[in-house]
Amino acid sequence: MSKIEKTIARQQEKIEEGQFYEAHQQLRVIASRYVKQSNWSAATDILSSGAQLLLKAGQGGSGGDLGLYLIDVYTKSSRKPDAASKARVISLMRGFPAGEPTRKRFINEAVAWTSRLGEFPAGDPEIHHVAGVLYADGVEDSLHQDTEDEPYDAEKHLILGTKDSPETLSKLLYTWYTEDEPSTAPFYASRAVLPYLLIGNLRAANKSHLLFTSQLQSIPHLATQTVESKTSDLRIYPSLPLLNFLGLLLLAVQRGSPELFRMLKSQYKTQLAEVPAWSEPLDQVGEMYFGIKIPSQGNPLMDMMSGMLMGGGGQPKKKPRTVGAAAPTAPGVD
Repeated sequence: MSKIEKTIARQQEKIEEGQFYEAHQQLRVIASRYVKQSNWSAATDILSSGAQLLLKAGQGGSGGDLGLYLIDVYTKSSRKPDAASKARVISLMRGFPAGEPTRKRFINEAVAWTSRLGEFPAGDPEIHHVAGVLYADGVEDSLHQDTEDEPYDAEKHLILGTKDSPETLSKLLYTWYTEDEPSTAPFYASRAVLPYLLIGNLRAANKSHLLFTSQLQSIPHLATQTVESKTSDLRIYPSLPLLNFLGLLLLAVQRGSPELFRMLKSQYKTQLAEVPAWSEPLDQVGEMYFGIKIPSQGNPLMDMMSGMLMGGGGQPKKKPRTVGAAAPTAPGVD
């Protein structure tokens, strides 16, 4: 047994005996000693193992503190987010007890580390996906409280996640939607479709729209019609014109026709006037996909993410409190 293994085994015994504070402090001191020696491997072994043991024992604060120290060591040592380092971080993310306040800070620090040292400026998609799934898991309860931010946090991370994220996000948005009026379906669908379009992920935008609308089939007495073409089929909802607009917008983006985009906005001008939060995102979509220049302004992506994901563009009656968050600076998706 190596020296590191013996150290971890001794601290594990303390934790099993309930000596959480002593184990936490000793693990921190030992890790600091290795950091001063620039023995990064030993420091990360101590911190990741110690954090895992404390989290497993239900000590979210102490385990989270060692986890944050681990991220700090990764940053100081310029450790890139490779398979091994990400696996440790993801394991710790999943190990936090539900409701532990330190979890959110740990996730944010993990994203920042992957942003600084990884290949994705907005943070590693896998880290985002796991974070989004963890937050989404708590949505059922948080929708009935005023103290949790899980839906907003889940959205933010899933938008920048992996190819599996649209499925989780669509389920989240539909769960959120069921707390609201039936007519608000387009607002919830847009919370995936527009952000995905704005970061250039057309595939995810299409998938999220399809998955969300598929769930609407379970609603009794919701009239639908299917419009068939040589290239695609589109389900139309006579009572939900803005949802139809989103579906047609996705078709227009795939064809890349500026005339079709302008015609679509004109046809739905009255309905779009009722959702001013969509105005800037649609202007940005026009520029990105149809070459329709818009006047120089602020950061539409920042404004859209802040407005839609943090409170605008449709919210449930029973909703978590609104929080501010910085929008991603660049795509981190496939």
